[in-house]
Amino acid sequence: MLKHLLLSCSILVTAQVFAPEVAAQSNTKPSAGAYLAARQAAFGNDFSQAARYHTQALLTDPANPQLLEGGMAAYLALGNIDAAGPIADAMIGFEINSQIAHLVRNVRVAQKEDWRAIFQALEAGHEIGPLIDGLSQAWAHMGQGEVRKAMERFDAVIAAPETQAYGLLHKALALAMVGDFEAAAEILSPTATPQVRHSRRSAIAMAQMLSQLERNTEAVALLDGVFGGQLDASLESMRAALIAGETLTYTSVPSPKDGFAEIYFNVASALRDEAPNSYVLLYLRAALALRPSDTEMLLVTADLLDDMEQYALAQTIYAQVAIDDPSYIDAELGRADALIQLDNFDAAVEALQTLARTYPERAQIHATLGDTWRRKGDMQAANDAYSDALARYPEDSPALWFVYYTRAITFHQLDQWAEAEADFRKSLTYRPDQAQVLNYLGYSLVERNEKLDEALDMIERAVAAQPDNGAIVDSLAWVYFRLGRYADAVTPMERAATLEPVDPIVLDHLGDVYWAVGRKLEAAFQWQRALSFDPEEEEADRIRRKLEVGLDAVLVTEGQDPIHIAQDAN
Repeated sequence: MLKHLLLSCSILVTAQVFAPEVAAQSNTKPSAGAYLAARQAAFGNDFSQAARYHTQALLTDPANPQLLEGGMAAYLALGNIDAAGPIADAMIGFEINSQIAHLVRNVRVAQKEDWRAIFQALEAGHEIGPLIDGLSQAWAHMGQGEVRKAMERFDAVIAAPETQAYGLLHKALALAMVGDFEAAAEILSPTATPQVRHSRRSAIAMAQMLSQLERNTEAVALLDGVFGGQLDASLESMRAALIAGETLTYTSVPSPKDGFAEIYFNVASALRDEAPNSYVLLYLRAALALRPSDTEMLLVTADLLDDMEQYALAQTIYAQVAIDDPSYIDAELGRADALIQLDNFDAAVEALQTLARTYPERAQIHATLGDTWRRKGDMQAANDAYSDALARYPEDSPALWFVYYTRAITFHQLDQWAEAEADFRKSLTYRPDQAQVLNYLGYSLVERNEKLDEALDMIERAVAAQPDNGAIVDSLAWVYFRLGRYADAVTPMERAATLEPVDPIVLDHLGDVYWAVGRKLEAAFQWQRALSFDPEEEEADRIRRKLEVGLDAVLVTEGQDPIHIAQDAN
């Protein structure tokens, strides 16, 4: 009973510190609603709410394994290791076997560099998994200055085929940490150790080791071999320093605590495509708890949160990248995109404008600012930003087709068709078979009733490239309709409606096609369906008029010729 009381108090302290509004309710037994709300929040990756409701439920049921695990995981997913810690302690005290609880405990002792506690936890059976446990022991030995014992533990990990590559990597990192760059580089050399396959991080570590050995030429060759021409800003900076003859500082894993962070980051990277994102996030948060300024860890975590649609958390992570870091621009672009997803356009525009003033020659910043203005609906500002971007991109940039395409869209929206058509066609000089450009230009020509034969050719090419794109198939049917080939329009328009069953424009077009071939009851049905999916008000009014008087009468009032029913219509 005493242990139960002490552990209950531990959880109450957590509630009071990290969820005071929950603690205030601690005298009232929560209903089953708190438990259900906690589960729903966790299912939706709403970690703040999950933490709140799990904590509320734990106040009256502190030994419930599911509540403990859920609350701890929610706090860890938020990056709040201090709140997750007491819950992990409670689970371990209740002798609940939890991999995540053991992970949280290890992170907290590694933060304090209490290496003895790592061994004590394993002796007590608090295991996470063979790979993590084996590497943890090795790095704990390094923390205690026991290099020989550490190498023995690394070798034990290497001896198991399924963990061999990780054992080799971490042994090399540990040797480099104590200054034995020669032995470390030998381990990471593909010639000496064929089973080593370089990741971004291991290639950077190897380049730093080679530079310490005054082998910069080999380091440059390594970066070129691993990354080819796809170097990000950080790698470009490193490569330039190597070429300039600078000696790179070894920063990959400078301490045992960083070694633990590397374990968790390696595990997260390995699990990225194998496990749920919410589980991968826990290992990324564990890594960041030990190495909070690691740029790659920050960017990978933010990217994962983007994938999980947790944009508020993502933008917070992006904001932690240092302003003097070579990847700062990429981080700010990511933060701006997260802000856009949160409909915070003003903050996104402010961030991008600041970047554009600081780095005026970076074309991508201006292009992204254009995308942001366009999504906000300010087509003139978007057009200006795209023009700024086009003035800065080199002529061989692979981005040019897209920027010309997006600027063309803004010209089109601004009723400057001549300029729009010129940009669409310029885009096609870079990507002649790009389906979106072909479709947009072809469809626009159809709507303008211009160059219909060319428009048909463009849209047929677009459909061939993307046969399951409902919008493009709709365009093909619509150009048939505009050409008076009503019977030919039926099949592609029906397919478009199958591919886009709730698109009011597609359904409206299907109604028009049915009307043109004499299937008037079916036309009215499709127009009614179109209205049910909330079309724009102007389009809705036109559909209502068609339902009242028919398509031919509407066309006449618009100054157009009525449709002549095809002779073979039913």
